[in-house]
Amino acid sequence: MKISIVGTGYVGLVTGTCFSDTGVNVTCVDIDEEKISKLKKGIIPIYEPGLENMIKNNVEKGRLHFTTSLKESLDQAEVIFIAVGTPPGEDGSADLSHVLNVAHEIGKHLDHTMVVVTKSTVPIGTAEKVRKAIREELEKRGVDITFYVASNPEFLKEGNAVEDFLKPDRIVVGTDSEEAEKVIRRLYKPFLLNNHPILFMDIPSAELTKYAANAMLATKISFMNDIANLCELVGADVNMVRKGIGSDSRIGNKFIYPGIGYGGSCFPKDVKAIIRTAKSYNYHLRLLQAVEDINEDQKRILVTKVKKYFNDDVKGKTFAIWGLSFKPHTDDMREAPSKVIINELMQAGAKVKAYDPVAMNEAKKEFGNTIQYGQDPYDVLIDADGLLLLTEWPEFRIPNYKVMAKLMNHKVVFDGRNIYDAAEMEEKGFDYFGIGRSLNKR
Repeated sequence: MKISIVGTGYVGLVTGTCFSDTGVNVTCVDIDEEKISKLKKGIIPIYEPGLENMIKNNVEKGRLHFTTSLKESLDQAEVIFIAVGTPPGEDGSADLSHVLNVAHEIGKHLDHTMVVVTKSTVPIGTAEKVRKAIREELEKRGVDITFYVASNPEFLKEGNAVEDFLKPDRIVVGTDSEEAEKVIRRLYKPFLLNNHPILFMDIPSAELTKYAANAMLATKISFMNDIANLCELVGADVNMVRKGIGSDSRIGNKFIYPGIGYGGSCFPKDVKAIIRTAKSYNYHLRLLQAVEDINEDQKRILVTKVKKYFNDDVKGKTFAIWGLSFKPHTDDMREAPSKVIINELMQAGAKVKAYDPVAMNEAKKEFGNTIQYGQDPYDVLIDADGLLLLTEWPEFRIPNYKVMAKLMNHKVVFDGRNIYDAAEMEEKGFDYFGIGRSLNKR
């Protein structure tokens, strides 16, 4: 079986590589010539555990190919996935220009029956726009070629994307034709052998499922952050509250960890997009608007704690940052709380020194030389007036307190992910501030 994947970003690259690992002949397409050139050499544009070796293995075995020519990729392909970006516009709605440009290109070169699948996260009605764009190009050419359109949203977690694709919780497919369903079912057959469920539904339902899933997870995060802030006011410990509610099977213990807000390429963009979609139908998603508002406020809560500790005077002080990516095991800094926090500290006149295991290059693109970069976690602690823990990378979990104490000007830690034990930190002589812990106990 031969398929084409348009877009070699996070979703497209993982999708194409994992399909090739099941024996499918995959061609990945991108208009970025430099990116394609690097991919052919085994240089991948993203950090994702396990992906690099899988790409090299399948390229060597002749199952995974990279090209800048969409026309070339269509040759004998049964399925083409559209996996290009859908960045948010100024009003929060998803920008479909890249998706529709691909659809027009498909229509210009389509010469045999094919299933066209939207893999990008797209608002309801996108599949119909894709269908219309392809038909317009076929009509211009004066040809009548049968094609089918389907929606197959991705549910990949950055940092665990390969495992998620190979062992999915579920596979969601929206289609309105039996022919497309047969082809897609055959493509996913290797995954179905391990009893991973595939759910076929109408296209609008599949399109909305992706947004609803991310919006639900974002809601759990903002809810817990709201409760954490209340905990500090009433003298409760959010960790105890979290355990108390997480033991309820109806609630569960996932995504109820308080912190400094969600970030990344999905949650912020998708919450904005679903709110905007609802508005286009004259419906106001009040709950999700609150989810977004809480999240934006939460990104600043650690800076509030810092300023309060230093009596609203941080000018000239130096702060060490541990963790820059929006979550561990990725170099993705899109919508990362670290960006908001660093900018707020610098605007207040503070200096910043930062370290992250894999996101340093991304940080340099964002901040350039306006902040300092450390070679390791302890390098940034030299003469620091405080430490802000922003990403819960494993290597930060058991720090050397003696070394920290010797290097820092002020022994104070602002833990944005609650990975440290407050009692232990204070026993070591550190002032400690977490999220959602009693003001009396810090």
